[in-house]
Amino acid sequence: MNNFLKFFTWAFIVLLPVMVEAQEVRVLSEALEFDGAIGASQRKTIILQNEGDTPKTYFLKNINGNIGSSQDMKICIGENCYDTKRDLAKIKVSLQPGEIVTDLYLEFSLGITETRGGFDLVFVNEKNIRESFVVEAQYHVTNPEEKADESDYDAIRISDVYPNPSNRIAQLDYVLKQPRANAKITINSFIGNPVAEFELDPDQNTLVINVSDFHPGVYFYTLFVDNKNIVTKKLVVKK
Repeated sequence: MNNFLKFFTWAFIVLLPVMVEAQEVRVLSEALEFDGAIGASQRKTIILQNEGDTPKTYFLKNINGNIGSSQDMKICIGENCYDTKRDLAKIKVSLQPGEIVTDLYLEFSLGITETRGGFDLVFVNEKNIRESFVVEAQYHVTNPEEKADESDYDAIRISDVYPNPSNRIAQLDYVLKQPRANAKITINSFIGNPVAEFELDPDQNTLVINVSDFHPGVYFYTLFVDNKNIVTKKLVVKK
């Protein structure tokens, strides 16, 4: 018994640094979702926060999951973009203590076949490989010739808000088929009080909505085109 206790104490002391080591960089954005037609390309924002008191630098160690041969992916840090098939070792992100990074993006080309799948981006601390964080992503590629899009209107094609429910970031994808059209999204509370309004930029294809300051509950978002009410749908915000 004494030998067992000695071994247990020795093992606990050896493993203690590993057990108490906490992940100091947190992924604030929701899991990335790429949902669109064959041939489309979309960009999503990855939001990170360094919750520690020392600077951190992470590199993209590997990509786990299922990615098709016709699908391309780039990671952009500010204005610099890197092809994950060729420049994996060059993809590094640095964070100062307490810093929140919002200029990290993932560009994903959906490919040429109708499919769905998912993958994880595994980032590792360059000074301590035991410290890492994972960015989760999913994709759904549809064939517009085989399936009618119920959100395809005369002036705009627009997705539902996702993720829904959400507690930090909600997004929707759109394509303005008439660039001169004045399109906007308004958000109202469950009892109809105005909460927010967003113009849809014809040069963009994604609207990012920060719902972290919204009170938990049910909201309704409405698409207007040239001041005409096109459609209203539900958005749920959770804690």
